[in-house]
Amino acid sequence: MEINSYINEGNLEQYCFELNNVSLGNEIASLRLGHPEIREELNRIEFTIEELAKSHAITPSPKLKGRIMAALGIAEEELHLDHLPPTSKYSNYENWLKTVEHLIPAEPFDDFFAHVLQQNEQMAQTLVITKLNVPDEVHDVVAESFFILKGTCTCTVGSEIFTLNAGDYLAIPLHTNHDIRIDSPYVIAILQHQFV
Repeated sequence: MEINSYINEGNLEQYCFELNNVSLGNEIASLRLGHPEIREELNRIEFTIEELAKSHAITPSPKLKGRIMAALGIAEEELHLDHLPPTSKYSNYENWLKTVEHLIPAEPFDDFFAHVLQQNEQMAQTLVITKLNVPDEVHDVVAESFFILKGTCTCTVGSEIFTLNAGDYLAIPLHTNHDIRIDSPYVIAILQHQFV
């Protein structure tokens, strides 16, 4: 068998894309043992496929991991009210909702409900349930963020508009005008202030 002809016919590429082809797999495995050219070409093809996959890869949403873990019934992080971490775009909203659910009043909710979860020199976290829009405001010394647990709202930050749903996190830059419009009957969120 002429090895270069065998390589040029595309057999190795076919093998890489048809890993369930048992007869071709056995043939390639046998040739790989006796021909270093086959091993080298397979390495090149596999590297090229890996680079192609990387070049077209899409970075998943940070909250996707939390959703997958929750769907599998695996708690990503165990939360305790007496030692809550800062919220971030990596926080698992289902874990947060489960942790604070006993603090949520029964429906129908008032127009606005707030329960301070923790407050210290660095940070304050408040469970908020609101039906009310938040008018335009600016913060100069408090870094504000929202972590939505239920509902939908639209937040205008400067000239940008963000639609937030359960699991979404939004940090508001200092010295930036922002407002919030409630788009669902109510929103349950963790309002976080970090003191700078």
